[in-house]
Amino acid sequence: MRFCKLFKRFNQKISDPDPMKYLIVGLGNIGEEYVDTRHNIGFTIVDQIVDKFGAKWETETLGQLASIKSKGRTYYLLKPSTYMNRSGKAVRHWMTKLKIKINNVLIVTDDKNLPFGKQRMRGKGSDGGHNGLKDIQQMLATSQYPRLRFGIGSEFHCGQQVDFVLGKWTQEEMDVLPKFIEYASETILAFGFLGLSRAMNQYNRK
Repeated sequence: MRFCKLFKRFNQKISDPDPMKYLIVGLGNIGEEYVDTRHNIGFTIVDQIVDKFGAKWETETLGQLASIKSKGRTYYLLKPSTYMNRSGKAVRHWMTKLKIKINNVLIVTDDKNLPFGKQRMRGKGSDGGHNGLKDIQQMLATSQYPRLRFGIGSEFHCGQQVDFVLGKWTQEEMDVLPKFIEYASETILAFGFLGLSRAMNQYNRK
């Protein structure tokens, strides 16, 4: 009940939202040591979109921000600079500043519970033990926000989960990763011009 009241209060702060504007948040950790790691796939995917459209990242409050236009929609892409477990602060700030309602927000994140390269888009769900999603849920006071989960697999032994998640991709994974990233990028754009339900039906691989 408390979460519902907090979410309602936060949502009321976003007045006159533009239905053609979208906030795409790639989750990751800042710093050279995290580049090309599995946990930073959210950063990698939004980087690909920015590069593809020839846009540029700008250092802004709580993160790096870029924007692109496609099929009449404006997509704001965000890489929070708050580290993974404080991602919610950046998400809430930019939702409010850009006047974007929660239905037009998409969180892009890694998921060790999905096989490598498989993706799932959902309109709500649990945090699944993911610290970034957990913080977003706390800051937005709801678990009902769209997210795109990218599978990184679970090829690790007992006690090696952290090393695996924060580790670099293998060469074998790197060889096929670009096609998976391109597919995720297409899914993100479809989220805007098709809507959540149709994008899920079309792009969620079985």
